[in-house]
Amino acid sequence: MAEVLVAILRHGQYHQPAGVPSAHLPHPLTELGCAGSRRVAGELLARAEAEGWRVDAAIHTSTLLRAWETAQVIAAQLAEISGRAFEVQEFDALCERGLGSAANLSLDEIARVIARDPRFPDLTEGWKARSEFKLPLPGAESLLEAGARVAEHLQSSLAALASQCSEPTLRIVVGHGAALRHAAYHLGLLGLDDIQARSMFHCVPIIWAWQADGPWRHVAGDWKMRERSQTMD
Repeated sequence: MAEVLVAILRHGQYHQPAGVPSAHLPHPLTELGCAGSRRVAGELLARAEAEGWRVDAAIHTSTLLRAWETAQVIAAQLAEISGRAFEVQEFDALCERGLGSAANLSLDEIARVIARDPRFPDLTEGWKARSEFKLPLPGAESLLEAGARVAEHLQSSLAALASQCSEPTLRIVVGHGAALRHAAYHLGLLGLDDIQARSMFHCVPIIWAWQADGPWRHVAGDWKMRERSQTMD
């Protein structure tokens, strides 16, 4: 069984409104986000050629627009450079943590919604960054739950890829910062206490290696370090 690797990417910069914690936003990439997506395609291809990895033709992405656009730009740029065809495949499992019926409300609006409902206690400060916290609303999930579904997708899709490969192969996956960091915890690549001190740069890859009978292994790329007081994104 050949070695398989995954380059996880946080989508490119996009038009994110201020004060809205939900990541299920339908906004597109900015010009800077498109440029970063083109840049990272060339960087990944150059790294793969230097290491002797084949870049898999299937690029996996979240179904959210900013991630899908990032993957589309990467696929087009890889095709232009390499002369090969690349296919973007969308998966709900790679989406960011969902806030359910509070999706796309502002922080103040969410606090007012919870305060007006007699069934729920008021929200505590910093709830958005607490890994185990889940809004008491239909469809909401915690960051740990989001990370678990991302980790499951990575685990199962890399295992399937490994069964088909006869040479070292790199899979590109485009997702979202918080869900990917919590996936790293579930895969044994980050400690739970380390998550809030880390973020991800837009379109800067972190590369992990998957092993059938062993732990996941960090190969390349760095987390963005952040102040503990910053909100999780």
